[in-house]
Amino acid sequence: MEALRLILLYVHLIGFALLLGGSLAQYISGRIRINGAMLWGSVIQLVTGIGLAAPLRDGDEPAPAKLATKGVIALLIFVMVFFSRKRETVNRGHFLAIVGLTLVNAAVAVFWR
Repeated sequence: MEALRLILLYVHLIGFALLLGGSLAQYISGRIRINGAMLWGSVIQLVTGIGLAAPLRDGDEPAPAKLATKGVIALLIFVMVFFSRKRETVNRGHFLAIVGLTLVNAAVAVFWR
């Protein structure tokens, strides 16, 4: 089970890289819109996060409050990305909220013990 958890974690990190990297690339280009990397990153983050929340460890599960917090944030990110993906341009505040929530979700994962 540890190998499965590590594979899920690895893919989860790839999803984070796609989401954050895609958003930074769009922001730097000056054309603020949702790209494919952001969409796939949010999907990967949500799906692998659900898999990582499954009780695969031997008594070393994260706190349920932490899992719920991360799940709600990941779902918010996915909804914000999914429903804005076909717009030609996205509101700057909306786009920066996606980036901010992505960073907050990573911070919850790292600092909440």
